[in-house]
Amino acid sequence: MNEYMGLINQVRSLPELIRNQYEDLERKTRSALSTPEIFKVMRVTLTGCGDSYAASLAVRDAFASLTGLAVDVIPSIELSRSYDRSFFGWAPLNPLVIAVSNSGSVARVAEAISRASKYGAFTLGVTGNRKSPLAEASSRILDLDIPSFEAAPGTRSYVVSVLALLLLAIRIGEVRGRYSMDEAMRMRLDILSQADELERLLPSIESEMKELSIRWADLDGYDFIGTGMEFGSAWYAHAKVLEMLGKYSSYKNSEDWLHTNLFLRNNHKTGTLVFSDDRNGAYGRTEELIGYASKLERPLLVIGDTDEDVPSIRTPKTEYLFNSALTDFTPVNILLNHIANAIGEEDGRGCKGVWKIADGAKCIRESEIKIL
Repeated sequence: MNEYMGLINQVRSLPELIRNQYEDLERKTRSALSTPEIFKVMRVTLTGCGDSYAASLAVRDAFASLTGLAVDVIPSIELSRSYDRSFFGWAPLNPLVIAVSNSGSVARVAEAISRASKYGAFTLGVTGNRKSPLAEASSRILDLDIPSFEAAPGTRSYVVSVLALLLLAIRIGEVRGRYSMDEAMRMRLDILSQADELERLLPSIESEMKELSIRWADLDGYDFIGTGMEFGSAWYAHAKVLEMLGKYSSYKNSEDWLHTNLFLRNNHKTGTLVFSDDRNGAYGRTEELIGYASKLERPLLVIGDTDEDVPSIRTPKTEYLFNSALTDFTPVNILLNHIANAIGEEDGRGCKGVWKIADGAKCIRESEIKIL
């Protein structure tokens, strides 16, 4: 029986993908919004579902810091069904609602952007399908053009979504005079450094994750912890566990984990993966959490930096912290691919048996759209 390699192959493709997509999106993000539009925007709302929501979380803090604007991340179903409509259209071109969906066909995302547009918001669809409901409902479109590849739980599309949002934020901040054009180019070129560093580190990441998968294959569940920018990576990683393995998975920031998941009984069967960069303002609290998780004798892996004597793995670390979101999750995907092979699990349960309802993504694409 051939081993499944979908997630690993997608991760292996990322250095080339980042380089190629940078060339495509650096140009597109310069013209996605006009200079007058950029100066009129006073608030930004990012929205999406699934991996697109995770991408929004991963760039939220960077988007605010780079642009100097207030930035919210609101799940699409909340934006479309419960968000007070008075928050749309309170000033010309405000807020700027950016909806992310590569397919553009997720019903809730199209519903959210349609409602925002109806009540006066300025809308930008980040999508690879100009004929999709999302594109048709958006004031502006940022085109994604992701080459087709071997199927696997979203990896390439997630990275391109993060990349597009980062480049857009850099452009908005540059136009608004937050930093010089030279500084903006340093940030952009740092993205390419992420590709180079991932390419360099991948052999060691793959080797270490394959070895870890042998010890972790029989775990019952997995906790992911990330704070600030790292919270988006934790959200994304917990989703890959559910999609790839069908096991329990949780995501928390470092503070909330110590209020809640600390008390889980099943310590020895719950893998605990902590995203940790010593440039993050929450690094000290993350270090405290790592110490407590170690005392609980949890199976533990730190992805990034730690001063604690616990298992850890290096991921690309270039000049700008926010660009780390492009690659910090990659050890998780490789680990899950190996565990799936070890336990004989299929992505999405193979859409077989009771999971046949997920075949063709009908449950998220064919839901009734209501504009409230």
